[in-house]
Amino acid sequence: MRDRTIDRRGFLASAGALAAASALGAGGTAAAAAAEPPWRKAYMLGQTKGPILPTFQMLKEAGFEGVELISPNQLDQKEVLAARDETGLVIHGVSGAAHWGKPLSDPDPAVVAEGVAAIKQEFQDVKAYGGTTVLVVPAVVTRKVSYRQAWDRSQEQIRKLIPHAEEAGVKIAVEEVWNKFLLSPLEFAQYIDEFQSPTVGAYFDVGNVVEYGYPEEWIRTLGKRILKVHIKEYAKPKRFSYKLGEGGEIDWPAVKQALLDVGYEGWISAELGIADLAEAQDVVARMNRLLFD
Repeated sequence: MRDRTIDRRGFLASAGALAAASALGAGGTAAAAAAEPPWRKAYMLGQTKGPILPTFQMLKEAGFEGVELISPNQLDQKEVLAARDETGLVIHGVSGAAHWGKPLSDPDPAVVAEGVAAIKQEFQDVKAYGGTTVLVVPAVVTRKVSYRQAWDRSQEQIRKLIPHAEEAGVKIAVEEVWNKFLLSPLEFAQYIDEFQSPTVGAYFDVGNVVEYGYPEEWIRTLGKRILKVHIKEYAKPKRFSYKLGEGGEIDWPAVKQALLDVGYEGWISAELGIADLAEAQDVVARMNRLLFD
């Protein structure tokens, strides 16, 4: 996950909804229906201010079924819920806003306490929104925080947070994100497994791992641990500035097949800046072509 701040002049995009059952109509077959990916399209909305209803209306009109919000945020919760109910847009989860500045691995207990408090607030926010996951960047490795310290400290705090997540009825979705931590799919899987809890899983970002691996390999290793998926394109030298499926290094057919093979079912959220409706529609068309069709 990168900086979530998004240009307010163009917050979204999209189109398309899941239609697995439609293949069972006249001339359709159960096999055709089974071939439809069991996924739903969403948009990762960055930190935003002001009335949320126009944003949600645009997302819905564009065709997105769901949205992921930042938390804690500066939005009025009643307005968010009213916009959700009016548009029918699903708020499927939230992404933490404090985990970079106040990581669970920080050597200062006061900083860790602030990070923990933020995550607890995220649990309450996503519960109110009706979502199911909180994205957590668990640790940041630095010259002052070793890999082992990041591992042990973050696990210690997440174990303390598990009961709070269970009470809220949500899951902790750990993401790997250029934090010099969890640098292979084997480590990522081990990190999750050591919690021995169904409340902790992976938030897999297809674009984040291309710098040092192949997304399809990560998907096959993580398997059922994957709770949610982010997508964006990646290639050097522009990194995340490429359009989906254009000029990047990601083998999208391999990614799609890996997701199908491990039985992933759930939300796929586009984490992209969008300037206007035309760009939004383009992103949706690309999502359809690369993964949903």
